[in-house]
Amino acid sequence: MTVIIANNTPPAIRGMLKRWFIEPRPNVFVGTVNRKTRDKTLEYIRRNAPELGLLIIASDDSSQGFSIKTYGETNRKEVKISGLLLIAEKWEEDGIG
Repeated sequence: MTVIIANNTPPAIRGMLKRWFIEPRPNVFVGTVNRKTRDKTLEYIRRNAPELGLLIIASDDSSQGFSIKTYGETNRKEVKISGLLLIAEKWEEDGIG
């Protein structure tokens, strides 16, 4: 399974994503596609909408059963704590303050 959360998806990209995913909420896409289809879809998005921020959660063989990737500017950050992938909503940058 793959979940893609996008920021302000352009209509052309949204339409392309709806070929393989459902959109239960605006800019949230969920589907079960193979890795090759997922990678080609993400490659197409990054090539045609490079300003689009993406958070991708996909099934994986890891101990948690999923992987997390981000592309572009998002208001979430992936963090790894004690070997576990988590999503941070707010964080402080090192050296600031």
